[in-house]
Amino acid sequence: MLEVDDLHAYYGKSHILQGVTFKVGAGEIVSLLGRNGAGRSTVVKTIIGLVPAVGCVRFRGARIDGLPPHKIARLGLGYVPEDREIFPALSVRENLLLGMKSSRATGRWSFDDVLTMFPMLRARIDAPGGVLSGGEQQMLTICRTLMGDPDLIMVDEPTEGLAPRLVEQVRRLLDQIAARGVAILLIEQKLTIALAISHRVYVMGQGRIVFEGDADALRATHAVRKEWLEV
Repeated sequence: MLEVDDLHAYYGKSHILQGVTFKVGAGEIVSLLGRNGAGRSTVVKTIIGLVPAVGCVRFRGARIDGLPPHKIARLGLGYVPEDREIFPALSVRENLLLGMKSSRATGRWSFDDVLTMFPMLRARIDAPGGVLSGGEQQMLTICRTLMGDPDLIMVDEPTEGLAPRLVEQVRRLLDQIAARGVAILLIEQKLTIALAISHRVYVMGQGRIVFEGDADALRATHAVRKEWLEV
């Protein structure tokens, strides 16, 4: 479904991504792992069009590198940014409405779906997004992206800074998203969560892919974990 081939990206003169190649199949959960600064967030920003790409990105067989972010999103590629980027002055309801491609569209996710999964959002449906806690804002960001009915969703560090109870809610939500046929590209610092839910994992180091395999293969490869993941 998503194919990234020899992807390079730059911030000024800094060569951040150095020939990244990977793929995500339909219905898969694939995790992109690595230490902070490895280039993982830059990968998803480049795929969605926020950072200029050098290389090839295909989504459902068509090239999307060079397209603006709004056109990429309308093709069915969702993005949950690390810094959430809700609209603080708008209500929870209005933030969710902004995620929809069309007010008449019916997709995999409805208002009732997302509010049933997260009753805290239902209780605060008319509250401004800016008064929500960090965890509630993370839930809102994920749910806003789901309202656009993506076929693949890229989620950048969804559990960062969350309490253990909310971390478990996010894990269950990712499982539910995949169960409805939505592919997931997950960037996650908590290795236990990534390995528990992923079909395949890639490890990044210094702007390139240094490991590819399933969770069991990574668990068995101590040298990779020691060099590229462990602190």
